[in-house]
Amino acid sequence: MRTSTHKRLSQGGFAAVVSIGLLLSSCSSSSSKTTESSAAPQSSAPDTTTVVATVPVEGTPIVTADAGPVFPLTGLATSDAAAVARPALVVKIDNHPLARPQSGLNEADIVLEENVEQLTRFAAVFQSGSSDPVGPIRSGRTQDVAMLGSLNHPLFAWSGGNARVTSAIEASDLRDVGALTQQHRSAYFRSNARPAPHNLYSKTASLFAFAPADAGPPPAQFSYRAAGAASTGDAVNGLNLSMDGVKVAWVWDPATKLFLRSSDGKVHRDAVDNSQVSTSNVVVLYVDYKPSPADLKSPEAQTLGKGTALVFSDGKVVKATWSRTDRLQPFALKDAAGAPVGLTAGRTFVELGRVDSAAIVPAGTDPKSVPFP
Repeated sequence: MRTSTHKRLSQGGFAAVVSIGLLLSSCSSSSSKTTESSAAPQSSAPDTTTVVATVPVEGTPIVTADAGPVFPLTGLATSDAAAVARPALVVKIDNHPLARPQSGLNEADIVLEENVEQLTRFAAVFQSGSSDPVGPIRSGRTQDVAMLGSLNHPLFAWSGGNARVTSAIEASDLRDVGALTQQHRSAYFRSNARPAPHNLYSKTASLFAFAPADAGPPPAQFSYRAAGAASTGDAVNGLNLSMDGVKVAWVWDPATKLFLRSSDGKVHRDAVDNSQVSTSNVVVLYVDYKPSPADLKSPEAQTLGKGTALVFSDGKVVKATWSRTDRLQPFALKDAAGAPVGLTAGRTFVELGRVDSAAIVPAGTDPKSVPFP
């Protein structure tokens, strides 16, 4: 069952919990060795008493869709000021075929999909909502440090990583609430319904409980259209996206005003309630990938600099550019005229795709007739 703010979800078939010894032996990716890491340094949190959230991205204000207390990562208004003040929690979620359906993708405010080793992995960002359970949880990557820097020292839930990845996380401002730190292990459990390492789970309530007293909320990451404002762009039926090892299709559903996801030709579902994975916005950022310094085999998304982007919102697409000169700042999305691109208030999926990895499906066109790039 879901609620709009603090969602309490059934744990379902995840009652079986095994020894923490298994957690130590198999929670890293197949290409990484796990190691224990410690909590990241703490820092001061921003003031969140303003009615309308703003972010200084290259001098451009972020417009929220509603007045009053506003969730910074969705632009949606709420009467729960305490919930608005929560920090961001990032959970690294597996996208191996054996990990599907995952739990929590439809409960996250923002989901970033990154290429890893011939697969993808999700960084699900929670702030307004919760998921019980959430997972399967997998390892971190060096690219996470830059990718997540704009979230104001988010809590970072992961299964571990090789020594160099662990060192990068330890040296960053991500707040480590991972499975291999002694004080956080009790928040993780394994399901006997799936094989390891695709069976490590937690609960967002348990992870949020580790937030230090000085943890503050994230700033807004996107500009949202004001309530009633018309959307811009060309009408679409969706997009076909070639990520590494995964063919992703997003189809616009006018009835729900959401984009619905399929992976490798199958409906992609959220195990929480068996609903199709969906989102209000899909932002495709074309980025370069270079070998990770951690092992030279893992791809590392280059999220500083500039590039082209496709912004799908309200059944339309805007061809845009992205720029980001500081990892502590969000991506700036601008249209051809140089104006900020306004998203629909709600959830957003960010696809860190390789250059020209997406094909637009025009309105009235069968997605199956549009080849994947």
